[in-house]
Amino acid sequence: MEKTRRYQFTWDMLGDLQAGRPNLGPAVRLEVYRLMLFSFRDVMEQNLGAAETDRLFYEAGRLAGTHMYEHLIGEPANLNDFVARLQKVLLDLGVGILRVEQADPEKGEFILTVSEDIDCSGLPESDLEICVYDEGLISALLESFTGNKFRVKEIDCWCTGDRTCRFKAVEEK
Repeated sequence: MEKTRRYQFTWDMLGDLQAGRPNLGPAVRLEVYRLMLFSFRDVMEQNLGAAETDRLFYEAGRLAGTHMYEHLIGEPANLNDFVARLQKVLLDLGVGILRVEQADPEKGEFILTVSEDIDCSGLPESDLEICVYDEGLISALLESFTGNKFRVKEIDCWCTGDRTCRFKAVEEK
């Protein structure tokens, strides 16, 4: 593997959307996002295999979640403030509608749902939970808030016949 990184992520890579897209603005149609997402996934799976592709999508989600927390969430006062801020960010960005179904901060366990998820809502059933990027994103967001590492697994998905994506987050001890 080449050791030179040409595109190390920084928040600045998002650019000045006002200057760069004065007529079109920041919005793009969901089909374009999914075209990019699933073509990346397909090419990566062909070259790296499904397990390695999932691992990389999870890690990419973690990277995004860390930066999202730093730049869009800030320093919430408590769990309720964190959840409220995160709900607003995800809704404002059109990522999905977040709901906390269960929270046990002392045990480090959470069940979260994301309805109208940007990655999968409306896709045909496939018997696969596909929101691996979201798993990594949620993991990093929880870690950024609590200071503790979390493992997140999607347990229900639109693509498995559910009409919301459900994630179980467990603190790694």
